[in-house]
Amino acid sequence: MALTGRAALLAALGSIPVGILEPGWTGILAVNGPLALACACDYALAAPVRQLVLSRSGDTSTRLGENADVTLTITNPSRRALRAQLRDAWPPSSWQPGTEIEASRHRLTVPSGERRRVTTRLRPTRRGDRQADRVTIRSYGPLGLFSRQGTHRLPWSVRVLPPFTSRKHLPSKLARLRELDGRTSVLTRGEGTEFDSLREYVPGDDTRSIDWRATARQSAVAVRTWRPERDRHILLVLDTGRTSAGRVGDAPRLDASMDAALLLAALASRAGDRVALLAYDRRVRALVQGRSARDALPGLVNAMAPLEPELVETDARGLTAAALRTAPRRSLIVLLTTLDAAPVEQGLLPVLPQLTQRHTLLVASVADPHIARMAKARGNTEAVYEAAAAAQAQSERQRTAEQLRRHGVTVVDATPEDLAPALADAYLALKAAGRL
Repeated sequence: MALTGRAALLAALGSIPVGILEPGWTGILAVNGPLALACACDYALAAPVRQLVLSRSGDTSTRLGENADVTLTITNPSRRALRAQLRDAWPPSSWQPGTEIEASRHRLTVPSGERRRVTTRLRPTRRGDRQADRVTIRSYGPLGLFSRQGTHRLPWSVRVLPPFTSRKHLPSKLARLRELDGRTSVLTRGEGTEFDSLREYVPGDDTRSIDWRATARQSAVAVRTWRPERDRHILLVLDTGRTSAGRVGDAPRLDASMDAALLLAALASRAGDRVALLAYDRRVRALVQGRSARDALPGLVNAMAPLEPELVETDARGLTAAALRTAPRRSLIVLLTTLDAAPVEQGLLPVLPQLTQRHTLLVASVADPHIARMAKARGNTEAVYEAAAAAQAQSERQRTAEQLRRHGVTVVDATPEDLAPALADAYLALKAAGRL
């Protein structure tokens, strides 16, 4: 039982001392009879909190930066009307800063034997699973002098998915893919392309594509058409070690890598290729494989949602072994990791032949745009020193990338905004060349 502000004011005016009403409860024992009677009646008419029946419904997932609505249904089985304040508690990262009080607190009235619904609107600021804590209800009497308070635990989870901001590039990349299909059908007969159909020869066609047997059976010259390879295997490997925790702008590098991986997965699925995901640092953090083209992207998004960078050095040998187990057939392995000299030279380069011997390897890395701005800075001594340091850092990344290229690795090094489209372009280039 709790004393309300109104009762406290009356108590002060009437010089009411504090006393014990019953074991475990403290309250106000009124000196004058009318006030004591009013307080007792108000407490007695407040609906009991523990008898209330609560249930949840609503969203179980949302994208980062979007809203999720979770509805509470409050049923009042008692004979007294419920007049209450309710707090629906969630972790602080479930709302934008400064909006928690307004979003989590509700006023409601539930007549006897009826039920009401209130909706808590979440707007999470971090990926992962957000678990509901407890529901606290404060029930008031009709005079508002006293209140009963209690809590109910109602488990509910909302999974916050990656935002997939690079989705805006998907239409242009799909148009490029369709263009590639048409252009390849007419001009390309390179290694790794697949026969599509026969059609009549038009000026400009490659004469090497003429099908002489088909031409002999008909009056017109027939040419073979070819299309880019389909049903190829692509393994996306996310390095979740300590280097992925470095922040570039407002987000860690891992988030930019996820966004690029999602765009590539969406594009590859539309192109008819099979996509799998492996997240690794010193152990497997996530694994998605064997999904159909329709289920691939939802499966990847759901697996990426709870991933967080681990502050440990990535085990390159373990990562290589896990990748080879996941991709037993010839595949395009896309490794999203760092281009820092030490992790590559000491970790990746010694095990690189194991990957490139059977698979096509593409390494993608997130570059810091602040380094590029520092390299252009001039005007004072401090700016010149910063420019020199940035130029040295850029030179080391270029040298590391060149070492990888000499081993036949395709390297994509771009800022968070440019990484996703650059990676998609690299995939399309490999597909056009028949290297998947």
